[in-house]
Amino acid sequence: MMEALILYFVLFFPGIYNAPFYTEGITPGTIPFSTLRELARTLTYSVPSLALLWYLILDKKGFSTLRETFSSESGLSQLIGREPPSIKPLKKDFICLGACFPGLVIIGLFISLLISLFSQQTALTAPPIVEGPENVIGWIVIIFSSIATGYLEETYFRYYLLTKLESQLPQAIVRIIISTVLFSLCHFYEGPWGVLNAVLAGVFLSMLFIRFRSLHGIAWAHAAYNIFVYAMGSLGI
Repeated sequence: MMEALILYFVLFFPGIYNAPFYTEGITPGTIPFSTLRELARTLTYSVPSLALLWYLILDKKGFSTLRETFSSESGLSQLIGREPPSIKPLKKDFICLGACFPGLVIIGLFISLLISLFSQQTALTAPPIVEGPENVIGWIVIIFSSIATGYLEETYFRYYLLTKLESQLPQAIVRIIISTVLFSLCHFYEGPWGVLNAVLAGVFLSMLFIRFRSLHGIAWAHAAYNIFVYAMGSLGI
């Protein structure tokens, strides 16, 4: 558990501190999009963090053993205590994607409905509107960034936490709570509604991972949902 917490602070607190807060000259309630900033964040934070995470997951054996570890019955399966996800996409990954992405969209729309109904009455500020790219290059960067973010967060919060803690915490609900709490802390900059969205999404993603044991499926769905949010931002929704 201590290793997981240390890794959490190393990987995700830099992202929290560098979250896009509002500054002078920026329209209040919006997070402006910058192609260069998003590309720099992905190349200097998301990709290196994902590489470090998988380096540790593979017990520091290096990426040359990735295929052998995934394919061996005594490799990664011993590390996590269960059958590991396949390095190649399988049918279950696409099934998981088909169940996961619509669920994330429904959760997002549900939160939007709550915001429209209760935001003014409860004095809880609505989360910032995420502006989308305005050109093809920007969308290419967003797709790349969303995939990297999806794999980084799902590898740690679902694959790593839910499986590594399995021997210490056999109750799935306890592992789901721990994973969801840590996941939600990363969304504090979005305000209370963003945290609530992260809580519901975290529980949903954790349940699907436990059901399907599919890293690819939930990572793809996470990436697709992020792209969906940027698309809604581009439309001013």
